[in-house]
Amino acid sequence: MKPTAPVEPPLFPFTLPAIRSLERLPLHPNVTFLVGENGSGKSTLLEAIAVGMGFNAEGGSRNFNFATRASHSELHAYLRLVRGVARPRDGYFLRAESFYNVSSEIERRGVQQFYGSRSLHEQSHGEAFLALFMNRFGREGFYVLDEPEAALSPQRQLALLSRLHDLVGEHSQFLIATHSPILMAYPNATIYECGEHGIREIAYEDTEHYRVTRDFLANPARMLKVLMGEE
Repeated sequence: MKPTAPVEPPLFPFTLPAIRSLERLPLHPNVTFLVGENGSGKSTLLEAIAVGMGFNAEGGSRNFNFATRASHSELHAYLRLVRGVARPRDGYFLRAESFYNVSSEIERRGVQQFYGSRSLHEQSHGEAFLALFMNRFGREGFYVLDEPEAALSPQRQLALLSRLHDLVGEHSQFLIATHSPILMAYPNATIYECGEHGIREIAYEDTEHYRVTRDFLANPARMLKVLMGEE
């Protein structure tokens, strides 16, 4: 994937360093993570890739074409996506923030049987997310996930990792924007960090998510004292 010529004058999201400096972004054949602070551009870039691949901007598979509120950027029009020889048999775009709308569309279409045969609205947010992962995703797919950990407990995040690994073994590929140090620990994945420096590949142990979580769990009492101004 690499962008075409940038627009002039630069407008959002081309003002974001991660977007402005982007020239080429090779994806790992198994799992690629986009990480960074809120507002760094990781979800904007992920969304543009998903839309460029033909997915509905609010989420779902390629045959979902509803729009509750069109709010996605035009970045997808400036990207050139280069696929490998093998074409994915399946695909899905999950946006945590608009999953409720996707669940409603699933009910409207009457296709609950592909999601475990139980209404996603009649489950907790986390149960519905896991039902999607366990029932709808399959072999040889390309899956784009925006903050899938949003509704998942740590235990359910581990369950997602296990399911992700099973699907990787069935030749599926994942592109995931996340804040979860649990998910981004998936072995041999490529991690790209979006920030003021632009976008760069980074080792798991060098991510801020890992370092902050490690430091907090190593001594939560001391960290809380620092945060509360008691030290």
